Amino acid sequence: MTTPTPLLRPDAALLALRPAIAGQPAAIPTPTTVADFQHQVLRPVLKLQHDVLRATVADFAADYRLPLAGAAPTEQQRLLGELLARNARLRATITGLVVGLFTTEELAFYRENRAELNRRLLDLAEQRVVG
Repeated sequence: MTTPTPLLRPDAALLALRPAIAGQPAAIPTPTTVADFQHQVLRPVLKLQHDVLRATVADFAADYRLPLAGAAPTEQQRLLGELLARNARLRATITGLVVGLFTTEELAFYRENRAELNRRLLDLAEQRVVG
């Protein structure tokens, strides 16, 4: 059995892409808690991917023929919330759009805390798309 090849990622370039978020606590070199990871990694990556997330959800909504155009804003929020809650393929796509922009250390932390971070990631993504 061969040893796995270490991940080679352009970490500095990935970090340089991320926008600053007002009111964010001072950066810790490597987040050690899920809450730190949420604020220092998930929120900036979701902000960076905001337009891509909205376009992806809009494509899924069109594929499932959701009547968003004529719906009231509260009805649109309800329909999008249900789509995000029930569509596993959409949730996996959103997760991939975000996880693909993690650095090597962030990816290692994510893999250790995948369930909790996926829950937080999808909650934040839903707030961005629906809100």
